[in-house]
Amino acid sequence: MTTSAGSQPTPERPAAPRPDERPAEGRPLPEHLDVVIVGAGLSGIGAACRLRTECPGRSYGLLEARDAMGGTWDLFRYPGIRSDSDMFTLGYPFKPWRDAKSIADGPSILRYIKETAAEHGVEEHIHYRTKVVAADWSTEAARWTLTVERRPEGARGEPVRTTLTCDFLYSCTGYYDYERGHAPDFPGIDDYAGTVVHPQFWPEDLDYAGKRVVVIGSGATAVTLVPAMAREAAHVTMLQRTPTWISSVPGRDRIADTVRSVLPPGLAHRAVRTKNILFGIGFYQFCRRRPQAARKLLTRLNTRVLKDSQAVRDHFTPPYDPWDQRLCAVPDADLFTALKQGRAEVVTDHIDTFVPEGIRLKSGKVLEADVVVTATGLELLAFGGIAPRVDGRPVELSRQFVWRGAMLTGVPNFAVCIGYTNASWTLRADLTSRLVCRVLNFMDRNDHAAVVPEPSRPLAERPLLDLAAGYVKRSIDAFPRQGDRGPWKVRQNYLLDAATTMRTDLRRTLKATPRAAVRAGTPAAGRAPGHAPGRAQAHTRAEAAK
Repeated sequence: MTTSAGSQPTPERPAAPRPDERPAEGRPLPEHLDVVIVGAGLSGIGAACRLRTECPGRSYGLLEARDAMGGTWDLFRYPGIRSDSDMFTLGYPFKPWRDAKSIADGPSILRYIKETAAEHGVEEHIHYRTKVVAADWSTEAARWTLTVERRPEGARGEPVRTTLTCDFLYSCTGYYDYERGHAPDFPGIDDYAGTVVHPQFWPEDLDYAGKRVVVIGSGATAVTLVPAMAREAAHVTMLQRTPTWISSVPGRDRIADTVRSVLPPGLAHRAVRTKNILFGIGFYQFCRRRPQAARKLLTRLNTRVLKDSQAVRDHFTPPYDPWDQRLCAVPDADLFTALKQGRAEVVTDHIDTFVPEGIRLKSGKVLEADVVVTATGLELLAFGGIAPRVDGRPVELSRQFVWRGAMLTGVPNFAVCIGYTNASWTLRADLTSRLVCRVLNFMDRNDHAAVVPEPSRPLAERPLLDLAAGYVKRSIDAFPRQGDRGPWKVRQNYLLDAATTMRTDLRRTLKATPRAAVRAGTPAAGRAPGHAPGRAQAHTRAEAAK
């Protein structure tokens, strides 16, 4: 078996920056910042833009572990990489999407992120090759001390550890582990004579032209890879254990084209964004409230496109209901087109073992392959691996609750960016960034040094992400919980969140530490120094209206 660097990824493996995007070397790291944003991807750049416009007097910096901005859209470079949401909702509300395609490819999204950073003067605040390895909150000083590793350009030399402090810490790293993908222990894989790669660590020199390819998986990455690789490969087989609900969507939004032809860019962007938000929420609610009708609709639409009802029953009709797991979108039916043209096929079976010539299935069939792509999913990692400590004691994240999808009980002056699972990530990400700015301004107006959310009475636990997907089930127990009511529920409904998030009464759910108490060197609200708050101590104040 030949493996790429991605098959067994080395920790801290950076993707080499493209020649035209290599950042300036040696930008000094400040000793203290008002706000530190961790991550310079889609969420982090958006957060910095909001911070500049809504909290213009605050100093801030973005700490990015990699060599370039862009996050997912710079790291993932497998064939066909694209969005699975429309760019009018995945893009920023303050930056109109001007490209023709609504479902955009990775390079176009990366260019959009860079344009936004440049237009808002954010790039000069990014500290590349700077990874946060520890975050310690001091109640007495009401500030964070961050331990970071700074890596020399080009990965030459050992990382240098240093520290900086900040008043507020905002994690915009998402919830995926970017240093390792999910790699099942496939029997016999060492006997395989071909090449095995993982999409998360795609080798730049992989040549699959004219070769037989098997893509293991049925999620968004697999349905993207198959039609893209089928253009050059001799044949591509998508091997899945269980089908996934798939919906064909237009790669180009004709209504958006019409709207943009008659309205100014900003107004057109808002109009199309609103249309897509309403459609997305409506379709999701239809799937959840009428699952049998949704199953029939998707089956009928896929049969109309593929023109093979048996293939749809065998390979595109999952045992679970639509949106029990995330629904995959395929632009312009490209996956179905590749299948109809014979350039690709779908096999639904289980792997028995790898053999030298490919993969033997439980049915006894052997899939011969020169290249096997293990699109078997990602691993979750809470907040980029940051393990916060409060007054020297580790915070057990799984014992904390999330408030407004943004802040955690037990962890003062700390926010996280968690996107929607049933809609574009940026919809909630931008709401969260606006809420963080509101919290910061609230602290300034009231001369607060620190705030932490606290419910008035015990909450019933629910998983943070309500999806039955394997990647969620594998790791969700390590994440904070959502509650069962009011601001403690992490809702999957942008309209409700948009109507309530910015109107929440911060005084009723945020416990504050007066700045005067910190100046005087006294602990917050009678809390003993060294005391790390947890769930049992978090039920002392009234909460926002249910």
